[in-house]
Amino acid sequence: VPQVQPRAEDLSELYRELSQHPGLSTACLGPDLTTQYGGKYCSLYTEWSQRDLARAENIKFCRQYLIFHDGASIVYSGPAGTCSEIKDELLSRESPSGTLKAVLRKVPGKEKEKEKQFLEVWDQNRKVKSIDLTSLDKHGSVYDDDQFGCLAWSHSETHLLYVAEKKRPKAESFFQSKAPELGTSDEDTGHPKKEDAPVKGEQFVYHEDWGETLSTRSVPVLCVLDIEGNSISVLEGIPEHLSPGQAFWSPEDTGVVFVGWWHNPFRLGLRHCTNRRSALFYVDLTGGRCELLSEDTRAVWSPRLSPDGCRIVYLENNVLGPHQQCSRLRMYDWYTKHTTTVLETVPQQAWGAFPGIYCGALPGMCWAADSRRILLDTAQRSQQDVFVVDTATGTTTSLTADSPQGSWSVLTIDRDLLVARFSTPSCPPMLKVAVLPTAGREAQTQWICLQDAPPVPGISWGIRTLQPPPEQEHPQYGGLDFDAILMRPSEGPTAQKPPLVVMPHGGPHSVFTAGWMLYPAALCRVGFAVLLVNYRGSLGFGQDSVASLPGNVGTQDVHDVQLCVEQVLQEETLDASRVALVGGSHGGFLACHLIGQFPDTYRACVVRNPVVNIASMVTTTDIPDWCLTETGLPYKPDGLPDPAQLTEMLHKSPIRYVDQVRAPVLLMLGEDDRRVPPKQGLEYYRALKARGVLTRLLWYPGNNHALAGVEAEADGFMNMALWLLKHLQ
Repeated sequence: VPQVQPRAEDLSELYRELSQHPGLSTACLGPDLTTQYGGKYCSLYTEWSQRDLARAENIKFCRQYLIFHDGASIVYSGPAGTCSEIKDELLSRESPSGTLKAVLRKVPGKEKEKEKQFLEVWDQNRKVKSIDLTSLDKHGSVYDDDQFGCLAWSHSETHLLYVAEKKRPKAESFFQSKAPELGTSDEDTGHPKKEDAPVKGEQFVYHEDWGETLSTRSVPVLCVLDIEGNSISVLEGIPEHLSPGQAFWSPEDTGVVFVGWWHNPFRLGLRHCTNRRSALFYVDLTGGRCELLSEDTRAVWSPRLSPDGCRIVYLENNVLGPHQQCSRLRMYDWYTKHTTTVLETVPQQAWGAFPGIYCGALPGMCWAADSRRILLDTAQRSQQDVFVVDTATGTTTSLTADSPQGSWSVLTIDRDLLVARFSTPSCPPMLKVAVLPTAGREAQTQWICLQDAPPVPGISWGIRTLQPPPEQEHPQYGGLDFDAILMRPSEGPTAQKPPLVVMPHGGPHSVFTAGWMLYPAALCRVGFAVLLVNYRGSLGFGQDSVASLPGNVGTQDVHDVQLCVEQVLQEETLDASRVALVGGSHGGFLACHLIGQFPDTYRACVVRNPVVNIASMVTTTDIPDWCLTETGLPYKPDGLPDPAQLTEMLHKSPIRYVDQVRAPVLLMLGEDDRRVPPKQGLEYYRALKARGVLTRLLWYPGNNHALAGVEAEADGFMNMALWLLKHLQ
């Protein structure tokens, strides 16, 4: 029976509807209040993000809730008022007592002025301070990213700590004709201050940066605002070879604890790279003395101070190697100066045991009130769960084992009130709250849904496990299996025997967890079954799985995806004559490999910023170490191109199989991609054109590796869906 193809208008209406589901980004609990009848309650402030297609931007909005509790359980909870949009807030942070709030705000400049940044302090019913940081000119732009950035109250609530770009001297041409504007004058002499005098010959000096999404970050400095005195000071004493970030006040406010990243001999990309040499440091505010608190040969991040001010937990990886891996949880005792390992890496995941830590960061507030237990979320194969960790014994308990399967994330914990986000492939994010039970009884955690999200109709999903055949086993890491999430339409004309879209993830050391994902859900609603493959090398399966892939890209991962496709086509009622590939980054690398190595299986292909030729990528990417590591070669900063190594990179690249490609290929490239520069996709485009393969290229200015701009994401979906419908007819 010929099937009616959806029209472009139907597709855009479907995308508009599904893209309106908001994402839940942050949560903050207010102080406990007591009613006249003795009951306790507190407010919960949440921030959400949503795509606004009409404005072509992501908007943020907030919503408040009330939670009545008796310390052991939640008595009543519900919303307090409606949502309201948040404008121009870059960072915000409540003070420890909950009575003050600090906000970093961007304000458009008047007429020809550049945009300004203001640091504001609010009490419960008004703005009490508004400080123009741009005019004070003590530093460059304040960092609002989650890599370096912070906004931290001192325990005394008198000072604020943040990270900004170091002030650069003004530069001018050697041939400046008119006298420059004089800067501020020295109070004693009346002459211009030396640091304000412009420097000749510095106009076009190259400033290294931290790569993808961090291209405006070069030399971070720690800054302190004295709220009462309205004065800003840039902290001294931090060694020149370090870039500081993720800072907070030490106990008693005597100094600042921070993560310092080494930037010698040069900076490499830092986003999604938890393998960069870094350590935990303390800088004394009075003497400017800087002290090392952790080993200095590792990669560390996410330090979190316990409520009693005695302990700092943080995550730790080995330097170099895979960019993401199973991490250790370490703990530093502030008073004994002793460091312990709370949780080691886990070689292989086993149900009923802790799967290992695979997370980009610990929650901003992760400590229980007892200053002994911490909360974290981590991938457990193809789902994400919440665990409580006893830092004294290293015992772990899942708080979501008896809850619905999907993707759970901790947003915050405060006074043992726990706030989390939950979603599944067919259900957008919802807000959940619980009281953390006393130690030893955590498995009895009762989750309450505070903000529901109705399931999206017409999508069914399940997780399946696959075992590679004996000839594809890894010689060193045997017995590894892997997963795939299969989503399929449960209603509509194709529900009986839908065409299949295969999506391997990027990374390659990342993972699809069974949470809400816009593209797969929308493709499923269009009428496609979607297969999300967590091939060996994915996170959540143990460190052995991660370690099995470097040196085997282009073979092990490719064969895992192909095995999965063939098995699913055998076991499920799917249309084996209509199979397509969609992938981004390393997922694009795999898609290009598969259409070349198995041209009979696939009828169409869509790739976003794909890795096409590792040998030509190594000198242009912000992560050259990735190219060597995944090829199975050692990385050294002073390494030079070696013919044998370049041959090996080329040998593992999809460009090698381009002669066998027959499937039409749609390429989507971000003009500002620093990770996999668009020259990679262009290289493939030209190779396909020269061989007469149907190809189309979409070029997105102002977009980087993620292609996450609202306009690019929406246009990308429409073009992808129309391409798949056209070529899978």
